Amino acid sequence: MTVRNILAWSPSAIVFDCDGTLMDTERHWQEARNATFRVFGLKPPAGFADRAKGVHYTECGTLMAEETGKPDLADDMAATLLATFTALVDEDPVTIPGATALVRSAARHLPLAVASNCPRTMVEACLDRAGLLGFFSHVVVAGEGVRPKPEPDVYSAAVRLCGIPPNEALAVEDSLTGMESARRAGLRVIGIGSRPQGPDAERADLWVESLADPKLECWARDRIGE
Repeated sequence: MTVRNILAWSPSAIVFDCDGTLMDTERHWQEARNATFRVFGLKPPAGFADRAKGVHYTECGTLMAEETGKPDLADDMAATLLATFTALVDEDPVTIPGATALVRSAARHLPLAVASNCPRTMVEACLDRAGLLGFFSHVVVAGEGVRPKPEPDVYSAAVRLCGIPPNEALAVEDSLTGMESARRAGLRVIGIGSRPQGPDAERADLWVESLADPKLECWARDRIGE
């Protein structure tokens, strides 16, 4: 499906990522990563934020430890990262612009789900504090045999719970890691952010700068629920 004609399509279900898509938490992850490096007396390697975006926190801890030459600290760094992030989110849970309106509009017509690499308690607490949790039929997270993104497991499980074939479902994602997961599961994808150069641009069927994009608002109003 091309960028041009995805806006003429009506999905049967929508599966949202949480971090950076519904909730403005990527800045918290970045702050938590920087704080974790400081706790262990280490400096973030160049470009680390881009490599870490969308990565499960346990794998991020491993990446942080390996890239700083301290592989034995992987578990400790992952635990510190999660604890720091949790505290930051609890202090300041904020939704992404356009997220609340899109979720409320879509939920009137379609089953909605969340597919996340974050722990369930954190995802549900964030959505609950934002007043969004009740709009989702299912919340799927990595763990207990469900591999984290970029593996397709969280999206495959979400569409299965919604009772929808993957090719009839839409994923909404802000990270390339999440987009890869959704595409591997067979979903069509809306990518949030600036369209990248090169092959990465093909990971999404449509790129929008934000969920408040007028094209997306019109599509949600006119096509969802048909």
